[in-house]
Amino acid sequence: MSSTSTSTSTTLSSFLFLLIVFCSNNAEARRPAFACDEGDARTKDLVFCRTNLGIAERVGDLIGRLTLQEKVRLLGNNAADVPRLGIKGYEWWSEALHGVSNVGPGTKFGGEFPAATSFPQVITTAAAFNASLWEEIGRVVSDEGRAMYNGGMAGLTYWSPNVNIFRDPRWGRGQETPGEDPVLAGQYAASYVRGLQGNLDGNRLKVAACCKHYTAYDLDNWSGVDRFHFNAKVSRQDIADTFDVPFRSCVMEGKVASVMCSYNQVNGIPTCADPKLLRQTIRGDWRLNGYIVSDCDSVGVFYDNQHYTSTPEEAAADAIKAGLDLDCGPFLGIHTERAVQLGMLKESDINSALINTLTVQMRLGMFDGEPSKLPYGTLGPRDVCTPSHQELALEAARQGIVLLKNHGPSLPLSPRRHRTLAVIGPNSDVTVTMIGNYAGVACGYTTPLQGIGMYAKTIHQQGCANVACTSDELFAGATDAARQADATILVIGLDQSIEAEFRDRAGLLLPGLQQDLVTKVAAASKGPTILVIMSGGPVDVSFAKNDPRIGAILWVGYPGQAGGAAIADVLFGTHNPGGKLPMTWYPQDYLASLPMTTMDMRSNPRKGYPGRTYRFYKGPVVYPFGHGLSYTNFEHTIVDAPTMVAVPIDGHRNSNASLSSKAIKVTHTRCNRLSIGVHVDVKNVGSMDGSHALLVFSTPPNGGHWAPHKQLVAFEKVNVPARSQQRVLVQIHVCKYLSVVDRAGIRRIPMGEHSLHIGGVRHPIALHAEILGVIKS
Repeated sequence: MSSTSTSTSTTLSSFLFLLIVFCSNNAEARRPAFACDEGDARTKDLVFCRTNLGIAERVGDLIGRLTLQEKVRLLGNNAADVPRLGIKGYEWWSEALHGVSNVGPGTKFGGEFPAATSFPQVITTAAAFNASLWEEIGRVVSDEGRAMYNGGMAGLTYWSPNVNIFRDPRWGRGQETPGEDPVLAGQYAASYVRGLQGNLDGNRLKVAACCKHYTAYDLDNWSGVDRFHFNAKVSRQDIADTFDVPFRSCVMEGKVASVMCSYNQVNGIPTCADPKLLRQTIRGDWRLNGYIVSDCDSVGVFYDNQHYTSTPEEAAADAIKAGLDLDCGPFLGIHTERAVQLGMLKESDINSALINTLTVQMRLGMFDGEPSKLPYGTLGPRDVCTPSHQELALEAARQGIVLLKNHGPSLPLSPRRHRTLAVIGPNSDVTVTMIGNYAGVACGYTTPLQGIGMYAKTIHQQGCANVACTSDELFAGATDAARQADATILVIGLDQSIEAEFRDRAGLLLPGLQQDLVTKVAAASKGPTILVIMSGGPVDVSFAKNDPRIGAILWVGYPGQAGGAAIADVLFGTHNPGGKLPMTWYPQDYLASLPMTTMDMRSNPRKGYPGRTYRFYKGPVVYPFGHGLSYTNFEHTIVDAPTMVAVPIDGHRNSNASLSSKAIKVTHTRCNRLSIGVHVDVKNVGSMDGSHALLVFSTPPNGGHWAPHKQLVAFEKVNVPARSQQRVLVQIHVCKYLSVVDRAGIRRIPMGEHSLHIGGVRHPIALHAEILGVIKS
């Protein structure tokens, strides 16, 4: 079937925006005050409504006025109203993973808010390695979230982002994460959260973000094991070195307002019932200023499914005493009062939980009267799906596209030489597939077919009816199209029927007969064949990598509402690709000795266990972490960096042992501000302007089995015009990024020569200990 693309999606988006503006200019209904309405005689003199007082005093006053029954009804996501105090009910559960989502009952689309900007899935924007982009996306999402709250269509507490480590390539929810590297995930978490929560003065919040799912949660349903029953057996080393790193960054650097505990157990204890994880680590060590919430029905899961407690009252008591403040689900609302009556729980324990949740609501301004008078109170329908927001979605998609292969080079295509393109594949004309999971209703879509059609005439054939591709009956039409065209674009890959929440993959190959389709179309194609892979997780495309008839391969993740336009811009060189893989692409046989249930990150050669992620796996890969090509070439020169750095050590009774030690405990150092500055010249030696993700890795000295082979220590995004260079200052915090974690879970700084490497350039830095003083015992 032959078709020429139109600007349907652009026209639809423009019409939608004009309609929203018209509605907003004619709308009279605004959300009434959640509490402390100035017109409510019952509350005008109450202390908790006095905005000139401190939040802690106001919260204490409110809790003192509540009965036990009222308190218990505030412990669930669907918090009840307290009519006698003029407080309305509140739904805590809203989602904003990569745009305001309709997952969760707190958000609805319709009326003045028919849609919201749908950005690329997280794994795609992570590939941009651009912290300022992540923060800007967060700012736009929270603008739209606040606008929808003001219009009565959303809450202010968003249970996003997902910062779990993409540990296993089969995980169906890996698409929601920033990838496999803890430093990358931690930087993404802090940046996105800062964008969401805003920069209001003092302790105020624009919206309240939530980092989830704490911790070691990365299995949904694999080979008969599901997340509701899984006990993740994790070493202290891997907890400290890998799984907790993004959450720590989210809390301590991003200042997130909430953390969500997960369904699984960790070493035999449900995460939502473990005081070491919740009260001691999140609230104690990391100093969370906010609330801890369960994943939905997690408390019920550890009672009903995991049989962790004998009675539901014990489960409720264990969760609250462990540090859980809010239950996504009804369990605490049903069983907590009885737990108090049985003496398993004190009312003061409930008060402690409510202090954390009510404080966040106060910080959001929910007890400050009518929303329109608050900061961000004027945001409304005209601030959703704006042209600038949609342009950012397009730019994010462009930045996240990764060029994996470009033989010849085959890309970019030329509109003069490639006038007619065959556009083939089950993902060639998709819409909702492009936004992945935890998405909302997009402002409008530009499909790959439509995007390519803006540059050239297209001949469209699906080739497979869907990504399952169980039949070859459409192959003939696809090969005929390839024979007619000047070039062939195959848009293939996965979708939510293959990888999703509660759906882990069985393997890494393309589903069904997709590989056969690609091979036959490439053999028939008159011009170059370009493979475009749409997926969240990695795919073993070794066959295409090694096939000379396939000139180029692009990975586009799930590129969001403007994905088709971004793909076309990259194909035709309007945008020079600069994305890099945030996860390793393994061959299919990597899985042979790798149960998803084995949590170890490090390899075990005796058992044939290969290890996980680029930090600990040394075997063959299809494409490595950080791989990504450009239409130009970049060269790196380290122009200024230290070769020796003194690490200041607090003197103590075992100072001689510390100095002779090969790795000093971080807790024994004074290095809060010890940072290494590395000046790097990035030169674009090609003929096309381009953006470049500068990735800096470190290899520690003689780390033994417990140190990674190498680890990401810094990254910067830099734009470099053709035949010019930019100097980039990279700051590397010694304690955070040149440290490693020993088998006991203790973070140490190895003394000796560390090797920094940027591409093929290496630079040695020798660390040595220097005693500064004596600590009195």
